[in-house]
Amino acid sequence: MTFTTAASPIADVDVCVVGSGSAGSTAAIAAARGGASVVLIDRLPFLGGTSTAVLDTFYGFYTPGSSALKVVGGIGDDVVAALQELGPVVERPNTYGAGTGVTYLAEHLKVVWERLATGSGARPLLHALVQGVEVRDGRVEALIVATRAGLARVRAKTFVDASGDADLCAFAGFGYETAGEVDPAQTLTTTFRMANVDLERRRAIPKAEFQRLMAEAADTGGYDLPRREGSDHITPIDGVTATIMTRLESVRHEADGRLVNATDPWFLTEAEIAGRRQALEYVRFLVDRVPGYEHASLVALGTQIGVRETRRVYGDYRLTRDDVLGARAFDDAIGLCGAPIEDHHGGADTVWQYLPDGGAVGIPYRTLVVRDAANVLVAGRCFSATHDAHASVRSMAQCMAMGQAAGTAAALSVAGGRDPRDLEVSVLRDRLRADGAILEVADAPAAIAR
Repeated sequence: MTFTTAASPIADVDVCVVGSGSAGSTAAIAAARGGASVVLIDRLPFLGGTSTAVLDTFYGFYTPGSSALKVVGGIGDDVVAALQELGPVVERPNTYGAGTGVTYLAEHLKVVWERLATGSGARPLLHALVQGVEVRDGRVEALIVATRAGLARVRAKTFVDASGDADLCAFAGFGYETAGEVDPAQTLTTTFRMANVDLERRRAIPKAEFQRLMAEAADTGGYDLPRREGSDHITPIDGVTATIMTRLESVRHEADGRLVNATDPWFLTEAEIAGRRQALEYVRFLVDRVPGYEHASLVALGTQIGVRETRRVYGDYRLTRDDVLGARAFDDAIGLCGAPIEDHHGGADTVWQYLPDGGAVGIPYRTLVVRDAANVLVAGRCFSATHDAHASVRSMAQCMAMGQAAGTAAALSVAGGRDPRDLEVSVLRDRLRADGAILEVADAPAAIAR
């Protein structure tokens, strides 16, 4: 499509990255470290996306199970090290056995992403929302972004769509699957944090008892708690816990047959409002029913609702459920994932399906190469995968691994004067290894016991 409204030039670079979440920020850092001129576009006033606006824990660095391995390194390690320089970082087991999580202070992470991005030479452009794409014969030539100064044009040789919602690819007319078209879509979650929690008393309540209390409260009819096995966890701040409890439907079938989700402005608005209303119900439950929360108070709501899936781009390969549960290795793997399939479907529970103990699936480079484009890569939760595979590989550490690969590939493509699809994968993998990425299970170090 061609966007015809007049727009002023604002950037002309080698690589343009759309979305500054764990995937996009990492992609921008990798591309700039690789010698490319980079602009990093995000609609929020800070970098980090879900990692700073919704959650406070990186999952996916470690595989679960008895033989835990560390399967993500590289820029991801730089992020964690920079967080540790600013304050405490907590490594803790996941409530449902998804592997050790790395819990941080989101306000610190905003600064870490900024320091690493600007320190690499990448140039962030905040408060900017993609509104159109100029495409010629499958090649993206420029983006149109809405800024406080009006519409602006960003030109680049290579683009990385790390928007989460595949905004660039959708505006360009490239193929994607909308969540909910084939398989049930994963639900939405509004996160919140509580202060003045008596952690010693809360720790005395095991998971099964916590869930029993939640189900019991919901069954009275006095609390609107659609999810009955949500979790809370400690944070680096004493007496403060963070939650993943609320559950809202992520798609709706309109009367005219349309399937709408969080990319629809009215649907998203309604979900944001409903999520905050629901969060207050869970707050009331915690204070009324859970030991340790008697004197606790709500201290913060997530800046935005947590979205797990909306659009998944069609790449040169689509990762599948069988690939994940079989811990399949790929010749063009650019990262690893050992996280289970974590399906937050509608209803009261969540379905977990695990890989072989200590195993990990490779993430093929081909899942980052957009099928219908010449010069666009994708990274993060809109990468090329089926619903089930996506429910495993969307963890934030894997988004960093994908981002590092996409950013590195973009820089190598520009330097070599070729399209990302034509890049020699062996060259990319060698560069990733040299930069600390972990590409094979045999190279994954055993996790240090904590």
